[in-house]
Amino acid sequence: MRVLLVEDDIELQTNLKQHLVDANYNIDVADDGEIGLFQGTEYRYDAAIIDVGLPKLDGITLIKTLREQEIDFPILILTARDSWQDKVEGLDAGADDYLTKPFHPEELVARLKALIRRSAGKASPVVSNGPFSINTSSLEVKKGDVVITLSGTEYKLFEYFMLHPGEVISKTVLTEHIYDQDFDLDSNVIEVFIRRLRKKLDPDNTFGLIETLRGQGYRLTHMQKTEKIDE
Repeated sequence: MRVLLVEDDIELQTNLKQHLVDANYNIDVADDGEIGLFQGTEYRYDAAIIDVGLPKLDGITLIKTLREQEIDFPILILTARDSWQDKVEGLDAGADDYLTKPFHPEELVARLKALIRRSAGKASPVVSNGPFSINTSSLEVKKGDVVITLSGTEYKLFEYFMLHPGEVISKTVLTEHIYDQDFDLDSNVIEVFIRRLRKKLDPDNTFGLIETLRGQGYRLTHMQKTEKIDE
């Protein structure tokens, strides 16, 4: 998952970025509201974390502007402990949740995961598609009752598919969501990871799990019912 972090306190920004990277997120950072607005409108994100008290363009105005431009990724705002007005204004501007400072980074990660799940229409940390399931809290992947071991990048890719079943997703979109901002978007590495996912999750192509649509991208087969698996 790719997240935009807009925070002008460099020490806090660095600390939060490290915790989020450790939680398997790809993070782009901005030090002020103007940079945050540029990044938020130019790149695709799964969520944003925005501090209210930003220089150049305050967080409330930034959120309003993003929503006016129909940018709909979930937004978590960071506010001062005693500033209830900021919470109300931020939510009214289009934010989806808030955290008051000081807070534990683990709470921010948990709230962020919940926001991303809800934006994908998932309330539970366990997301299922037919016999396949992922746990977005423990990062565990299962096929039926069998745990499948994936690398970090394989998990990121499969999680994105699982949160968007049945959708056609281009190679560019996949690359933007699982790699850092400066990664070569023309790379064919995605094809390699798709092959590895197929080999690990559906080696006999029993389920036709990940479909290639030539010239368009890939699509995870949307399976409504859980199927019995003989392992």
